[in-house]
Amino acid sequence: MKNPLVLLLAGGGGTRLGELVRYRAKPAVPFAGQYRIIDFTLSNVMHAGFDLVGVLSQYKPISLMRHLRMGEAWNLHGLRRGVRILPPRTGDRASDWYHGTANAVWQNREFMDAQRPERVLILSGDHIYRMDYRKMLAEHIERRADLTIATMPVEPQDASRFGMIWTDDSGRIIRFEEKPAQADTDLASMGVYLFERDCLEYALDEIVATGQGDDFGKHIMPRLLSSHKVCAHRFEGYWRDVGTISSYFKANQDALDPQTGLDLDAWEICTQADVDQYGVSPPVRYTQGADCTQSLISAGCMVGGTVVRSLLSHDVQIHAGARVEESILFNGVTVESGASVRRAIVDKHTRIGANAVLDGGRDQTPNPDHVRCQLAGMVVIGKRATVPPGIRIGSNVVIEGQVDEQAYSGNVPDGATVHR
Repeated sequence: MKNPLVLLLAGGGGTRLGELVRYRAKPAVPFAGQYRIIDFTLSNVMHAGFDLVGVLSQYKPISLMRHLRMGEAWNLHGLRRGVRILPPRTGDRASDWYHGTANAVWQNREFMDAQRPERVLILSGDHIYRMDYRKMLAEHIERRADLTIATMPVEPQDASRFGMIWTDDSGRIIRFEEKPAQADTDLASMGVYLFERDCLEYALDEIVATGQGDDFGKHIMPRLLSSHKVCAHRFEGYWRDVGTISSYFKANQDALDPQTGLDLDAWEICTQADVDQYGVSPPVRYTQGADCTQSLISAGCMVGGTVVRSLLSHDVQIHAGARVEESILFNGVTVESGASVRRAIVDKHTRIGANAVLDGGRDQTPNPDHVRCQLAGMVVIGKRATVPPGIRIGSNVVIEGQVDEQAYSGNVPDGATVHR
């Protein structure tokens, strides 16, 4: 039995992550200090022993491509192994980009056909989970299914966020509805699809190529139920869609406590070493007066203040007297003496001035510019921004990347945006 060809969908804009995806694709967003979101899916592929991954990229792919390289970090390199970046195949029109998940696969039909796979495993690169795809493959073969969809139970109020699935007693899917207002089933699609090759080719030829639909959830799955055997694989474990600021923050907080189910040690997640122009970061350094509680601190950090329930990426500097609480700081962030950072997400190479206060946590005054991001009271600061000394930043505030001190007219109230 040949391993399935893996096609990893990594082309979405992820606009609900707001400032965090201004300069990068959603799968390339840092997570839990030293990882990227895409590392979790690629590590699942590695642990399953599959050989070849085609990464369907589109939106601001440079950071993602730099991170993936040739797939060495996930043991995906060799003559017949590897990670292949598959950008949109522009044709006669400049607008020939990916129009949906199924359209993205259809545009890469030539790549798929060249591999001559028996089966194709289609994954998303923007979820946090640990799953053994081999169990799904074995169940798929045993049932002689044409298509198997990984599913998991969700709360009734979350049905409108997922493709919802109804099955018969044998596990065969009898109904699929994309993001219904309400549903009398708790089974949701995880966006993990295992196709027999001929079933996938049928969907691409009869639906996508004829202009009848471009998306797996909206158009492909409902159509296939009447013509093919489509089954559900029930997954039990930790899985999070980190598509909003709120869900992204919650998943990072889960990484601080293995009891949540997100156990970074047990999961054995691999990542590409984050190497800057000077080489690998040195060990963490704690100076006199440092105090860290239930936090993840990455290499190269210097901590001289207090860090509580926070995640620090490489080369973060927390000066003496500063306090960072329930926050996520990306590479190279500096928090100067006396500053207080609470419930904030701070992108790369940002400087928080001395005695500045980032006072996130209240969710009372909405930010009208970022409603879809679900800020949930957080402070979000973009890449290479500056927060002046002594200033106070309220909750539900977004500070755009590369903002300098001249952009501020004083304290920033709750629900405001500081523009470049």
